Formats: sequence, C-alpha cells, structure tokens
Amino acid sequence: MDRMNDTLIDVPRGLTNVVAATTALGDVRGHEGFYHYRQYSAIDLARERSFEEAWYLLLFGELPAAGELAAFRTRIAEARRLPEPVAELLPAIARLTAGGDALAGLRMALAAVAAADGMRPVYDEDEEARLRDAIRIAAVTPVLLASLHAYAEGRTPLEPRDDLGHVADYLRLITGRTPDAAHEHALSAYLTAAIDHGFNASTFTARVIASTGADVGAAVDGALGALSGPLHGGAPSRALDTLDAIGTPERIDAWITETVRSGGRVMGFGHAVYRTEDPRSALLKEVAEGFGGERVDFAVRVEERVQQLLAELKPGRELHTNVEFYAGIVMELCGIPRELFTPTFAAARVVGWTAHILEQAADGKILRPSSRYVGPPAPEPLPGRPIAA
Repeated sequence: MDRMNDTLIDVPRGLTNVVAATTALGDVRGHEGFYHYRQYSAIDLARERSFEEAWYLLLFGELPAAGELAAFRTRIAEARRLPEPVAELLPAIARLTAGGDALAGLRMALAAVAAADGMRPVYDEDEEARLRDAIRIAAVTPVLLASLHAYAEGRTPLEPRDDLGHVADYLRLITGRTPDAAHEHALSAYLTAAIDHGFNASTFTARVIASTGADVGAAVDGALGALSGPLHGGAPSRALDTLDAIGTPERIDAWITETVRSGGRVMGFGHAVYRTEDPRSALLKEVAEGFGGERVDFAVRVEERVQQLLAELKPGRELHTNVEFYAGIVMELCGIPRELFTPTFAAARVVGWTAHILEQAADGKILRPSSRYVGPPAPEPLPGRPIAA
C-alpha cells in the first residue's frame, strides 16, 4: 500500500506486479521468457561476452572498448586485495560459521571490509566515491568467500592473481588449480546470467537500504540477508540432491510420482516470474551438454520425464526447469562444492546489487511505503490526553 493525500491504496500481497521504482539497468519479461541488461539480451551477453564486460555495462551504460576493458580489469584486480586487518580476522569468522553458513560469514567479512576501508554513507559521497565503493565490494566478495572456505577446510587461502580474470581466479581460489578455458567459460556464462534479475527481494532490499543514504557495504549486507532466506536464495544444491535421491533412470517415474502426490516439491522446477522456459536454464543446459557425460545425460533425462509427469499429475500447470536445475550441474562440473553454490550465485549478484545501489543513491529519495492497520481499535486521539498505563 502507498499513501497519497492521506488515502491508502491497496496493493497485492507481496507487492506482486507493483512498480516500486524505475530503473535503467534491466528488465525481466516473464511471459516472453526473456530478460536483459540495459540494451542487451542477458543471455547473449552470457554466451558471447566476459563477466567483466557485463559488469562494465551495468556500471557505465555501454560495453567497453578494448582499452576500457583492460583498465577496468586492472581496477577490479586492485580492488580484490584484502585489507590486512580483514585478512587477520577471517580465521575467526570461519570458526564462528563453522556450521557451513558461508553467507553469514560473508556478511561479517564485508562489514569488516567496509569498516577497514572507511566507507562513508552514500548520502555523503560524490558519484566517483560511490563507484569506488561499489567496485570494491563486488570485487572482494569472491576472495572473501574463497578464503573463508579454505579456513573452514583447514587450509591456508591462496592469494588473488592479477593476471587472471575475475571468474578464472575465483575458480582457482576455490579449487586450487588454474581452470582451463572450457571451465572458465562455463562458470562465466552462469555468473553473467545471474548478475541481475529485476526487483527480486534481495535487490529491492539493497535499494531500500541505499535509499536511506547508508554505505554500500551496509546495503549489500542487507541484500545478503534477504538472499539467505529459503524462499529467495534458490537451491541449486537441492536440485542436485534430487538427482542423487532418484539415483537411476528406472526410478525416475516412481520417485517423482510419490513426491508430487505426497505434496512435496521437485526442486529445480517452476519459477515465480517465468510462465515459459527460464532462459537461464536453457543457456546452462547448453553449457552442461557441452561437457557431456553420464551426470549430464541423467539430468537431461530427468528433466524430460519430470515435465511429462508433472503435466499428467498437475494438468493445466506448465512447469519448466528453472535456473537452479542446471546451475547445480554446471557448478559441480567446474569443481565448486555444493555448500558454495548459493554463495557463488551471490558473488555474481553482488554486481547487480551494487549497480542498483548506485542508481538508487543517485535518485536521493528514501523508500517509505505505508501500511494498513488491522489490529484492535485504537482510541480517538485527543490533544494533550495522556496515554493510559
């Protein structure tokens, strides 16, 4: 609901289809199965361009020329270096989150980076300072994730390498080896496709916090908090768990039928926005099939049979694979452990969040909706009447 001239306007629960702000960063057209970053198809960018090029596009509005891209990559590499006090703090953060909550560890680590860098509220910064902070937070995120993961495994983290691209070095920091071109491209395609996707809960959270004038680190930490919720963060690892639970091709029909009839959910199928095939799923299926192998063949067979069975068991409801189904396959093929699937998604989405933070900060208007009170009747206000104990 919004308040205009003291009149409350009812809107759908969850703000579904309510336009809360304008953006020049991109759009999702769910009924068409299409989304874009600025003036380019997001899927075309994921197929044909590097992660850094898409990042540059969101920040500056155009794809970079060769010299601009080289300078931007240098800037990213410099921004990936950890402040010494933060590097010293990471083992303690890893111990605090020893249960495997990588997003909680990342929130603490990013708050430490913001403090160590002396990040100021965006309200008090000029455009260049805001841009510097946005690049810093997005660039350092994968380094923090990889370092926390290494400490959790009892290893000493590797240092970032300036001569590798953003995606290649993230894979190296996680797996301990420099990836080949095929694995770098596969992960780059996924991460580029995951940078932004409309006013989802975490992106909107980032914009709300940015609208208060808070610093970039605080806004990204809020977005991470929203992403940690089970209703938003996605479940690429759970989609793989489904494949593991089914086990063999001959068990597909029985497992799916039993799951659906018992009211369970088949992870990796259905999306809140898309009413046709999720374009990200189609892209990642292509990437996975490029590697081939029994795991990929089994996933394709499960996808085909699940859609057939869901059409029979839930007539009238057209459910397709979403991004999670093949994202898990691609990340597994690239050597990323399951506990880092959602954090890896966050390492991409932080680029989108920071672009939205910059856009919201430039707007300068605090987001302050109204609510409709539905509790017990309140007394009529009288001037000077004391509140009863």
